Amino acid sequence: MPTVTVIQPTITEEKSRMIRSAAYCRVSSDSEDQLNSFMAQLKYYENFLAESKTETLINVYADEGVTGTREDKREDFQRMMKDCRKGKIDRIYTKSISRFARNTRDCLKNIRELKSLGITVFFEKENIDTANMPDEMMITIMGGLAQEESTSLSQNMRWSVQKRMQNGTYKISRPPYGFDIIDGDLAVNEAQAQIVNQIFNWYVSGCGLQKIADILNENGIPSSKKQKKWTAHIVKYILTNERYIGDTVFQKNFVTESLPHLERHNYGEKPKYYVTDTNPPIVEKSVFETVQRLLKERHKPYSNNGHLMSGKIICARCGATYKFKKCGEKFYWTCRTHDKKSNQCKNGRILESKIHSAFITLYNKLFYNYKQILVPLQIALQDLKLRRFSSNSNVMEIHKEIAKLKEQTHVLARLKTKGFLDNAKYLEQIAVLNSKVNKLQLELKKITHLDNEDETLDQIEMLIDYFEKQSDPITEFDESAFEFLVEKIVIINQNELEFHVIGGLKFKEEI
Repeated sequence: MPTVTVIQPTITEEKSRMIRSAAYCRVSSDSEDQLNSFMAQLKYYENFLAESKTETLINVYADEGVTGTREDKREDFQRMMKDCRKGKIDRIYTKSISRFARNTRDCLKNIRELKSLGITVFFEKENIDTANMPDEMMITIMGGLAQEESTSLSQNMRWSVQKRMQNGTYKISRPPYGFDIIDGDLAVNEAQAQIVNQIFNWYVSGCGLQKIADILNENGIPSSKKQKKWTAHIVKYILTNERYIGDTVFQKNFVTESLPHLERHNYGEKPKYYVTDTNPPIVEKSVFETVQRLLKERHKPYSNNGHLMSGKIICARCGATYKFKKCGEKFYWTCRTHDKKSNQCKNGRILESKIHSAFITLYNKLFYNYKQILVPLQIALQDLKLRRFSSNSNVMEIHKEIAKLKEQTHVLARLKTKGFLDNAKYLEQIAVLNSKVNKLQLELKKITHLDNEDETLDQIEMLIDYFEKQSDPITEFDESAFEFLVEKIVIINQNELEFHVIGGLKFKEEI
């Protein structure tokens, strides 16, 4: 018989830590719907856990209740899932399955992931606690019912939107750069409008897309609230957007009718609606038309001036940029130093088709392996930020202050609607409140983000999001994909190059 000796523990058991609980809710953007406001639900969950001796509320995540079937549009839900992966949360509370996910597949996917992370979810309406569930049958049934409800609502909403597009009365919820939304209509943002006009003037005078983006970035001009840096893609979007001459094309993109509901660019699958005089113009029509003509001329496939790759290809040996050359029916890129004096740089000309092939290879590697390549990097950056993350109490206090200020904007909106506040006074008060909110949001960013790390992390997450939305690999060179992904190409030698991709990533490929 074997002899068993018990080795007693030498370290006393630590006091069990508090369960870090979070809440996820869907809030109303309607100023009249105070029951479902962020402030109301924040107070609800604070009171809900106030007497608990085992749990503490660390955060409340909230999305506007307008996109039930589309997980990719629920930004705070995605933020909550990221915090779960970072180990910040132990338990999640939510009103119902329909608030958590209106798609059975997504519901189960997220529940499974959370369970694998050791995180439990309590659905209040259904009284379902995943901590006590041996299987997923109940969630499947309830998720199916929620999905059916959401799909019906989505179909009705799509029908309503379609009708408003057809008669030209559809109103967007997010204003393009250069505009604000006031009383439901687009109004010119004078400061941003100056930038828009400058972009058009620069392009007419000969500046390329990337050059314009570089000038704006060098001058510290943010492109939008969410994305600070300008890119060639954003500049091109502004230059081609008919909103700036006062017109609108509805249904440039559409949402697929079958689940999962994905947003697709409309290449002709659905009708488009061109509506004139939908908003005040910023750019003269003659200038806009000139820019459209120049865009076509400068972006012909093999025009050296304004070529997609111009200024992006660098020689690793001498540091010179590559220039485009055509020889017969073939198209090349060659080192400028080599082109002048071949003995001063050994890197010679390279067929453009080889660069295209190398990019196709890189793209498909990322398409098939982005989870293995990008997700670990994302987690590492998140962990780095987490180590320098300030206390959650500070974050919650700022959230509370923002919620109070937004509550005041709702009060002002009601007073204006009932005639107790004139428009001038309303706008004055709103401006003061918005200024306070912006300051608090900046403070929140200082607590939760580090500029360089945040920018890199944002770009990595943009890459992940980009490839999650792609359905197929590419078989031919894709200009839009190249423009989005590649910052520059370094030619190492005649047989090898290195792609520098957004997020500071570098990938070597044979040519």
